[in-house]
Amino acid sequence: MTFRSPVPSITIPDVSLPDLILRRAERFGAKPALIDGPTGRGFTFAEFAESVRRTAGGLAARGFERGSVMALLAPNSPEYGVVFLAAALAGGVNTPINPTATPGEVSAQIRDSGARFLFTVPELVHKAPPDDDALRTIVMGGAAGTIPLGELLESRLPPPRVEIDPGADVAALPYSSGTTGWPKGVQLTHRNLVANILQTESGIFTGEDTIIGVPPFFHIYGLTVVLHLGLYLGATDVTLPRFEMEAFLDAVERHGVTHANLVPPLILALAKHPSIDVRRLRSLRTVQSGAAPLPPDAARAFAERFDCRVMQGYGLSEASPVTHLAPRAARNIPIESIGPPVAGTECRLLDPDTGAELDAGQRGELHIRGPQVMKGYLNDPDKTAATIDGNGWLRTGDIASTDAAGNFYIVDRAKELIKYKGYAVAPAELEALLLMHPGVVDAAVIPSPDPVAGEVPKAVIVRTGRVGARQLIAWVAERVSPHKKIRRVEFVDSIPKSASGKILRRLLREHGGRAF
Repeated sequence: MTFRSPVPSITIPDVSLPDLILRRAERFGAKPALIDGPTGRGFTFAEFAESVRRTAGGLAARGFERGSVMALLAPNSPEYGVVFLAAALAGGVNTPINPTATPGEVSAQIRDSGARFLFTVPELVHKAPPDDDALRTIVMGGAAGTIPLGELLESRLPPPRVEIDPGADVAALPYSSGTTGWPKGVQLTHRNLVANILQTESGIFTGEDTIIGVPPFFHIYGLTVVLHLGLYLGATDVTLPRFEMEAFLDAVERHGVTHANLVPPLILALAKHPSIDVRRLRSLRTVQSGAAPLPPDAARAFAERFDCRVMQGYGLSEASPVTHLAPRAARNIPIESIGPPVAGTECRLLDPDTGAELDAGQRGELHIRGPQVMKGYLNDPDKTAATIDGNGWLRTGDIASTDAAGNFYIVDRAKELIKYKGYAVAPAELEALLLMHPGVVDAAVIPSPDPVAGEVPKAVIVRTGRVGARQLIAWVAERVSPHKKIRRVEFVDSIPKSASGKILRRLLREHGGRAF
């Protein structure tokens, strides 16, 4: 059967993402829009809108045009929002990159996305591809041989007049591993992002809130749910370049933060941290959890300790990201639930073995359909077809169920991704890397439960010679982002595989990676 949102349908205007946000910014005027938590610098809404337009004009003067790709390799900051919307206003595409990515990973994404411009900070300039002479680098604060962001912010040139087709033109190109495999460029159109902002505008926080930008803006959770939704609603967003406990507590206390979007490991850490003065978070009223399953006990412990309401939501990069939400106004949704589908979203539960549609109360793989579903993977029609069927249904790879009230619950994961502190780690990527090591004959990577991170990548290895676990862990760590590091190793005689050669990861998980 098909499950539909209980929320009334919404009309999605035929406008670009910058148009949607900048028109609203004019309404909020002198109200603070973005504040850098550590330094206090930032923009009012009026200043933000003017900075976006100036930067778009400066970009156009330097050859940025319709279809150009801007790579953003930077931590959260007020300027991140300016550059993103300026590139979109100029008719371009934004591809956010994890600041902790290795130079090799940065180069791979720049190459695959076709980025010709890079926005970064001085500390990360060294990660830019050294042999890419066509890449133009914009640096916040400046660096030798680069374009200082200040030159763009001070540009007196008007933004270019560009015709944007909201339903066809891509505004954001985050990279996701989907249900399995290597990271792929997720093409999110202006309409996808506009739709998801409107689908969530009445469910998470309001324009009266002061929010805190903890989720990184390179992640679709931070980009849509914190940065863009906050700008649209008129909330004041306090940004943090990275999560550090003291900096977080200081920002909440100093700016009177009333709402926080967090990931489960941070909620757990805050709930259990013995030395936190509860009074420092007294302004906090609501917390929205996303990016990974939230243990109910952690949610209750946080809510009780800080006298704060905790809610869950659910989504994925391929859906801009939000598909389900426990709205702040609803008081009867269990904390274990991700809530009902957001406005304009349909859901189905399919038997993972037979593909048959299931009824309420049964467990099946969650498929969703709605205006927030991506255009497709960049230059990969086969994987797009494997993820979105001919009728527009997006396969999530997660096993879900519903209750009698229409609330959804994520109960298992059919897809093979590992969720480390909310970050998705693709086993296939790490397996391919491990097989390059001369001491590894065969390798499989599986999730291993962890009380802090939720899951950590564990390598199951068939080895040759005397290569050890610490050696392999260190070797992988030199070549991947921190969240992709192998944290545990198990040596076995053989790895179970299907007749077609596919690794039987479910068997490995059930046996804890042990030999058979």
